[in-house]
Amino acid sequence: MKKPLSTFDVMGLGFMTFAFFLGAGNIIFPPLAGFLAGENMTSAMFGFLTTAVGLPLAGLVAAALAGGGLPVMGRYLPPVIITLMGSAIFIIIGPAFAAPRTGLVAYEMGVKPFLENPGQGALTLYTLGFFGVALLLSLSQGRLLEAIGKLLTPLLLLLLVALAIAVFVNPQGTQPAVTEAYLAQPFVKGFIEGYNTMDTFASLLFAMLILDVLRKKGVTDTRAQSRYLMAAALIAAAGLGFVYISLFVLGGTSQGVVMDASNGGEIISAYVLSLFGEPGLLILSAIVTLACLTTAVGLVSSCADYFHNLTGKGCYKAWVVAIALACMLVANVGLNTLISVSVPILVALYPVAIALVVATYLRPLMRAPVFAFRLIMSVAFVFGLLDGMQAAGLDMSLLDFMPLFGVGMAWTLPTAIAAIIGLTVGKTARTATA
Repeated sequence: MKKPLSTFDVMGLGFMTFAFFLGAGNIIFPPLAGFLAGENMTSAMFGFLTTAVGLPLAGLVAAALAGGGLPVMGRYLPPVIITLMGSAIFIIIGPAFAAPRTGLVAYEMGVKPFLENPGQGALTLYTLGFFGVALLLSLSQGRLLEAIGKLLTPLLLLLLVALAIAVFVNPQGTQPAVTEAYLAQPFVKGFIEGYNTMDTFASLLFAMLILDVLRKKGVTDTRAQSRYLMAAALIAAAGLGFVYISLFVLGGTSQGVVMDASNGGEIISAYVLSLFGEPGLLILSAIVTLACLTTAVGLVSSCADYFHNLTGKGCYKAWVVAIALACMLVANVGLNTLISVSVPILVALYPVAIALVVATYLRPLMRAPVFAFRLIMSVAFVFGLLDGMQAAGLDMSLLDFMPLFGVGMAWTLPTAIAAIIGLTVGKTARTATA
């Protein structure tokens, strides 16, 4: 059965995809990068957009071409590898980083600006309450917040649009001085900062959700599914690009609004206070807090559902309790510490996701896809680990001879060579066999 979608349906699908990616946590990274990049903001911004917009878009389009998300894209890899990848992604976007980050962003932007002397005690009490509510709502698999979530995303977007217009029309500060981190290779630094959104990982999972929505709407033809998924991806990419560019400019014009900042939440809160006063800050705090809560419920619910189905052990509610408690404990390290700990892991594992997307695009040229996929993924994993070890602060000076190792991108050239070898050897092997 083929059932074409109306333009309104396609726009709705694109907005839904945009809402999947736009977590409240994502809005804290561009302002800080813009603030730290100073006069190199444009170059850093393009690097960030490459990983925060371009790669998720490429991941969704690759999934459309493959006809499915992670399980289909990785069908040439051993099943245990796909299971490990899926589990790693859910841990990263669940209790390890993304889910605890929602509580921390809600605290930084919704509570901390109103506290005179915020300390660890305040953070602990807040995370207990935040993830306690998330736990209760997740027990019903988030259904209680479904309607609220559909309302909050448009409200958050409208607030960001208003903020963007105000930033361009009436900037509140001046351009900060460029910091050392963005002095030599601002594009590469921005590229790696984009890893923090974790959206390339998410695109491998979101594609399956979008395809399921299309099937429920009666779109069963695979070519039509791919076409609509690509359209949704482009709409989402346009929305994300607008938000990220606006927030980069906000951070790049905030000298004087803030003299120093350790995270983007502080910059946005200070900017909103300068633009709209106390009422604006209260509105921002309320919307971000509720948006973070809906995101937390969605992440806890989906992670609990995944591991419940994967292991076949324990009930769904037991997994919800375990994951919510883990989120609460992890969140108590604080936002800055959580981000700093996540960077080496993301630097190590992001190349694997990128390699899978690249291999999917190269699939039509492969004559021995099993060999090519496994070679490309293995090389990306090994060299990504080396980059991650360096990002963690380990002494890796013996490997300084490797191209781009000093900037955390040593995986790129070996992975490109592996792709060429995979294609060439596959053709040679097929010809020799014939």
